Amino acid sequence: MRYCIVGAGFSGAIMARALAEAGHKVLLLDERPHVAGNCHTSRDGETGVMVHRFGPHIFHTADERAWTYINRFGVMKPYVNRVKAQSQGRIYSLPINLMTINQFFGTTLRPDEARQFIAARADQSITAPQSFEEQALSMIGPELYRAFFHGYTKKQWGVSPTELPASILNRLPVRFNYDDNYFSHPWQGMPQDGYTAIIENILKAEGIELRLGQSFETVDERFAHVFYTGPIDRYFSYSLGRLGYRTLDFEAFVADGDYQGTAVMNYCDETVPYTRITEHKHFAPWEQDRFTRTVCFREYSRQAGADDVPYYPIRQVGEKALLTRYIERARATPGVSFMGRLGTYRYLDMDVTISEALAASDRVLDIARQGGVIPTFFVDPS
Repeated sequence: MRYCIVGAGFSGAIMARALAEAGHKVLLLDERPHVAGNCHTSRDGETGVMVHRFGPHIFHTADERAWTYINRFGVMKPYVNRVKAQSQGRIYSLPINLMTINQFFGTTLRPDEARQFIAARADQSITAPQSFEEQALSMIGPELYRAFFHGYTKKQWGVSPTELPASILNRLPVRFNYDDNYFSHPWQGMPQDGYTAIIENILKAEGIELRLGQSFETVDERFAHVFYTGPIDRYFSYSLGRLGYRTLDFEAFVADGDYQGTAVMNYCDETVPYTRITEHKHFAPWEQDRFTRTVCFREYSRQAGADDVPYYPIRQVGEKALLTRYIERARATPGVSFMGRLGTYRYLDMDVTISEALAASDRVLDIARQGGVIPTFFVDPS
């Protein structure tokens, strides 16, 4: 018998490659007509620009193994994510840094002065923030919170920031210097030929049968084990109910020249219906000057329906309770392991997905050599 892997994104491709290199046979399925999942990239036929079809994916990591692995299958070019934000009729840099603070408040503060200035505006009475809003107010005070986070967060998540957990804001730093690099990881870059080419290269191994445009539900074959990277609730036919996701709608448009001068422009005001505009030729600065036209996406966030692409797991109280029930069901189901963002119902950056898939592959190969039972989960999804 052979192994079955459901989903040809990074999680599935890495597991398939590891099994194939160890001499095992693998059937890799994806119901989409392409590999790479939501990381799928392709050239725009009209302009030639490399487009991130399901929204921008910027690679950044502190895991040297993940960085080495992705470079094994493609050329990673230097790329620094410098996000701009439009708020109240002006343009600022994100994450909030010394330039943002001085420009917003019309000051010329030094780092130590800026720390004291922001601390004086922060709500010191909030000692144990429970919500996104409380966390923001306790960190940066009402002015910066209202300007950059309140409206944007309502659009992104579809609920008031008072209903979101404080942990969401932990990933958004405040810097008291002029560093406007959105990420702080030592390795950052973009693939020269796009993410789809990297996944295609990972899958160039004897022993992997790739079937695109076919869902797992239509396969009638017994397998040694199934690695499932699709939505965990879908595996069980949503028998306990559907887990909640936010999805994204993209409004693509083409313009002459350079539309906004940067890759990502956030629109923080609640009155603007979209959350951001991404201009895709700026994600490849080594080639952007060769294009006379440009491709942009306006990005709208909303609750995912049954036929929508699931992007961001909501993981509020109701969803977490339902997830617990699916985890129990999964642990009682032999012969299947759940991996990746959808399989574990977690928000995962690309590098974490790769790191977890590499670690899972190591464990599976050890079990295959020594005997034993492949676990249902390789990380705790709860």
